[in-house]
Amino acid sequence: MGLAQLIKERRSVHRFEQRPVPVELVMELLDTAVWVPNHKMTEPWRFILLHGDGRKKIAEVSRALNEKRERDPEKRKEAGQKFYDKLMSVPMFLVVVMKENPHVVVREEDYASTSCLIHNFSLLAWERGVGMVWESYPLMHDPAFREALGIGPGEKVVGSLHIGYPASIPSAQERTPADRLLTIIE
Repeated sequence: MGLAQLIKERRSVHRFEQRPVPVELVMELLDTAVWVPNHKMTEPWRFILLHGDGRKKIAEVSRALNEKRERDPEKRKEAGQKFYDKLMSVPMFLVVVMKENPHVVVREEDYASTSCLIHNFSLLAWERGVGMVWESYPLMHDPAFREALGIGPGEKVVGSLHIGYPASIPSAQERTPADRLLTIIE
């Protein structure tokens, strides 16, 4: 598949088959994905991979937080279980963490590079038949989530990637043609 076709056909996948993605495949994809432009070669990223029973770390934190948010005491357990089940239906999570540089310009460049790394990973995975969605939900900022995954002060969670073999592939959504968004100054 050509790169242009790959970019246009990639989709964010939310429903997965219940078959595991090999850890070795994820490692292979990450080894290629890290080849992004990175000013000053800070390489600020690190990864936390959760699969199998390891997914329970995220699911348990989510359950507890959603039970706390539910105001109706009779619905608390149900609300928590709903989110637990939803997260446990994801075969694998890859949490991408970035060291936050104290210099704002470097930090912004590092964030851009880390985002490019995630996009590289998504394209590489799609090429191999693996789907994913890049999530950035409030849970990632919660102290219980950070503690459960060993995310320390001065680290930013850039995304939680939900990874698996697609159970269904969403349709493409229209894109605004670039010529409508382009200003040319001569």
